[in-house]
Amino acid sequence: MTGPDHEPPFEDLDFLYTPSRDVAAEARYLTRVLGGQLVFAIEDGGTRVAMVSLSASPPAILLTDHLDGERPILVYRVASLAAAMDELASRGWSRERSLELPPGPATSFVTPGGHRIALYESSRPFVLAGFAGRRDFEV
Repeated sequence: MTGPDHEPPFEDLDFLYTPSRDVAAEARYLTRVLGGQLVFAIEDGGTRVAMVSLSASPPAILLTDHLDGERPILVYRVASLAAAMDELASRGWSRERSLELPPGPATSFVTPGGHRIALYESSRPFVLAGFAGRRDFEV
């Protein structure tokens, strides 16, 4: 198996950010049928997001109705977003979109094969902890 001469900047795959046509119904199935734990169900400005954990370790599933497409976004934590972007750029990666996620700054991109990936720096982990237990809609 071949690969780069140096380690990738990725730490853990923390979230699968997944498009959903019916966030409540999918969260209900993941919790009631598969036994997952509903972390939160938030509705804000007509957008719904629910976080469900199917295991004690990551990744958690983030179901959302505002994400286009069929593929999930694989959301990886990195120690330093700036350093990770510099390292990947040195290998030919092209920056696409910078954004702010609740736990910190991020960049997202699509690979040539169509996989959607985001990198984020967990500078505000307390924000997600503050969402835990929030139930804005019935699951």
